[in-house]
Amino acid sequence: MPVQITIRGVPDEVRDELASRAARQGQSMQQYLRGELERIASKPDVEAWLADARALRSSGPKVTADEILQHRDADRK
Repeated sequence: MPVQITIRGVPDEVRDELASRAARQGQSMQQYLRGELERIASKPDVEAWLADARALRSSGPKVTADEILQHRDADRK
């Protein structure tokens, strides 16, 4: 069920820029901000992304620099 969010203390210039962006996309400010919040929430935050990358690095297959260079050079022939 959707909820309402109120953000206080937004500077006028920030509000004006967001209103401009919404207008350029033919959206109301509410539509625009809802879309932006959905976009932000659909991606992991930096800390989660780094944790996932570190886990992959420690558990994933080990590729040597020589193997990488060999594959790179194979495409150049």
